[in-house]
Amino acid sequence: MEFLTHDILIIGGGLAGLRAAIEAQKAGRDVAILSKVHPLRSHSVAAQGGINSAFDNIPVPTNDSWENHSFDTIKGSDYLADQDAVEVMCREGIERVIEMEHWGTLFSRTEDGRIAQRPFGGSGFPRTCYAADRTSHNLLHVLYEQVVGLRIPVYEEWHALSLVVDEGQCIGVLAFPLFEERTVPIRAEATILATGGYGRIYLRSTNAIINTGKGCYLAYQVGVPLEDMEFVQFHPTSLFGTNILITEGARGEGGYLVNVKGERYMERHAPHLMELGPRDIVARATQREIDEGRGFEGQYVHLDLRHLGRGKIMDHLPGIRQIAMDFAGIDPILNPIPIQPAQHYSMGGIPTNVDGETPLPGLYAAGECACVSVHGANRLGGNSLLETLVFGARAGRKAASNVKRKKRESNPLAFQKQSEAFQSCLHELSSRQEGEPCFRLRDELKTLMTDQVGIFRRESDLLSAKEKIRELKERFGRIGLKQKNLDFNNEWIQYLELEGMLHVAEVITEGALTRKESRGSHFRTDYPDRDDEHWLRHTLAYKTTEGARLEYKEVTITNYPPKERTY
Repeated sequence: MEFLTHDILIIGGGLAGLRAAIEAQKAGRDVAILSKVHPLRSHSVAAQGGINSAFDNIPVPTNDSWENHSFDTIKGSDYLADQDAVEVMCREGIERVIEMEHWGTLFSRTEDGRIAQRPFGGSGFPRTCYAADRTSHNLLHVLYEQVVGLRIPVYEEWHALSLVVDEGQCIGVLAFPLFEERTVPIRAEATILATGGYGRIYLRSTNAIINTGKGCYLAYQVGVPLEDMEFVQFHPTSLFGTNILITEGARGEGGYLVNVKGERYMERHAPHLMELGPRDIVARATQREIDEGRGFEGQYVHLDLRHLGRGKIMDHLPGIRQIAMDFAGIDPILNPIPIQPAQHYSMGGIPTNVDGETPLPGLYAAGECACVSVHGANRLGGNSLLETLVFGARAGRKAASNVKRKKRESNPLAFQKQSEAFQSCLHELSSRQEGEPCFRLRDELKTLMTDQVGIFRRESDLLSAKEKIRELKERFGRIGLKQKNLDFNNEWIQYLELEGMLHVAEVITEGALTRKESRGSHFRTDYPDRDDEHWLRHTLAYKTTEGARLEYKEVTITNYPPKERTY
């Protein structure tokens, strides 16, 4: 077999992957990035509102600190976050944001020239640094410039088929380029997964089409557990009809949430923070307004920005105005925006320590596909971009350090075995004369997850979803493909991704069914209270032939013992 070989291979070209690549390359390692889309089309580019950093950098000092940031994050997580990891993120995040500014990120500025910061949900201080409402767009372009300057190779529009493991260590990946009819083994001393979330297993999601949870499934396939997957964040403000994200920054600038009666209904749910309550609370409140008949046409409520005035909207929210005009025919300067909750973020993922190391030697993870865990049961807005930079850099640094200390020869037979298994699967599929199309199972899964494993959950729905997912997994074995060639075969890619989506959905459902409490984004109508005595612990799901097997581990508590979470 012909191999590609690198010291470190990073799967995923978003913020976490690019930041890991830069750190590892600067440490002198041979690094490459494998991405199924051009890095500038990765889903990282869609985050709008900002990145948290406790600068205390506004004209009137507020005495903010990384310790305050840590407390807000831990409280926002409903005390499920590992507090030592949160402290690392909040402390090192200040340096990472300043670094991005020095590399050329064009942040919005105060009148005296400092980085501007806006209030965000669940935070006690205005600490969210922003670039109008296109923050991640600016960050991603700057990191990609660094990658280009360092001449780090990018395998663009390549797909990772499977991780290759030999003698208990990850030694690389079997991949294929979309535009060629061949598979390519890539040997690597360290492999870093930075593949993003799994939002597209839901019917209504703010995520890009590419977010299918493939990275989580790659790890799950080879025996790595998935952690806290039952915690799925729903963003309260997606554009009705398309579910395009309407940034929390719109509420940070002073936008109102209004029901059909003209009420600012958050007064009933978070009277002190109102629209700037944490996302889980605002999303549930919004869905309740709709479910209880106080939505417009029974489907949405309004996000009203009109009182902000043309100047503020044009300066601070130009992208949101453009989205509303292009996709809803509404100018928010003149009319309120119709919004509804939609799946947005994955708190769970591949378990790692603060250096990105997973339970499998040679395998690392960073970004949304990883679970450090700094978000616990609910992520605060502005912390996801921060997580990608802090833990992307740490994963790249640790991988580079470990590669330097020890190198080993990769066993070509392990790659040969994976390649033969892939070819066998491809041959079996190609030989089927007929079968169900992928899209039918995929759409049934999306509807099922939205209806029965969504914002509000109960045992009867979860049991029904569990059985339905088992049925879908069985039907998956009877799928047929019309296109037989491998090159430019999007039908084949959908087949591969659907397999992972089914397993990820099963893990989410099993975790949600077993966790008999409500905490953060996981809300059980039949168990509406938080239960620290029995459920202050992380869920670990292991892949078996019968489905997901669950184990648990303790939450790390340092300086902030759990208490009632009120806003």
